[in-house]
Amino acid sequence: MALIRVAAVSLLAGLAFNATAQCQYSTTARKAEANSGQCSVQTASECSATSTVTLASMDNHRTGNIIEVAQRAGSFTTLVAAVQAAGLADVLSGEGPFTVLAPTDEAFEALPAGTVAHLLEPENKALLQSILLYHVIPAEVASTQVVKVTSAQTAGGQRVDIDVRNGQVFVDDARVIATDVEATNGVIHAIDRVIMPATEDILATAGEAGSFTTLAAALDAARLVGALRGDGPFTVFAPTDEAFAALPAGTVQELLKPENRSTLQAILKYHVISGRIYADDAVEAGVAATLQGDDVRIRISNGRLTVNGANVIASDIETTNGIIHVIDAVILPPR
Repeated sequence: MALIRVAAVSLLAGLAFNATAQCQYSTTARKAEANSGQCSVQTASECSATSTVTLASMDNHRTGNIIEVAQRAGSFTTLVAAVQAAGLADVLSGEGPFTVLAPTDEAFEALPAGTVAHLLEPENKALLQSILLYHVIPAEVASTQVVKVTSAQTAGGQRVDIDVRNGQVFVDDARVIATDVEATNGVIHAIDRVIMPATEDILATAGEAGSFTTLAAALDAARLVGALRGDGPFTVFAPTDEAFAALPAGTVQELLKPENRSTLQAILKYHVISGRIYADDAVEAGVAATLQGDDVRIRISNGRLTVNGANVIASDIETTNGIIHVIDAVILPPR
């Protein structure tokens, strides 16, 4: 679970599209290299018609909404079909504004065989929606605003990483190959891969890591498993097994006893914040109210992010219903 870079991008709550949400970007832009079809970081411009995406009918005169512009382009037939199957066509035809990171037909074709057909099946509609919302930023973001940030929050709640490598702009692992295709309700940037959000919830993600068996046992004993499988979103400061092992001898065993359930619940709730709170948001706030009721203090100490003195050893781990920050000590609420 690698430490993910964070940037000052405002927290957007929930899954709803918010036309007034502001993605805090800075300037400098990329310029299309006419013969390569690659978006490089130069002066502000758009990828030219020689891009690998067919742009003949994708002008920049806002002659239709995002869905209409994508349909006319001829390079996004699979994307449009997916949006329609997910029931999101009306949303992306609405007022917006939106920025769509649009995978080309070739990007969908590069997925493992059968993936697209699987996603288009009605029983997989929720999964398809989550993937498509991961390609949408609920604000209009031009290419001139993107290259000085390292992330942006999507309409699905999770963040995408933004990076510049060898003069090329990437969103997660997808390369931006055409920019600033304008629509009446936003803008399209074409990308050469389908990017994937996290698809497991907090408990499943922690379980797969293999480092939180004591935390899992404690949540089960405290009867909090169902709560953390809910929609949330939640932010969990997750102590590792080593963190629990560092408690005085016998402490964990005592806490797991049924008669100590309320004490255990209070301790565990002290590790949970309501909302999807990324590390940069937490540092800026300095304090955060926990589900237990008391606040935790978030600081940078000796170059390390800390929560009530516990070191954050991995941050911003995305899940479907929140964020995990891994900590190296169990934090205890005030007595």
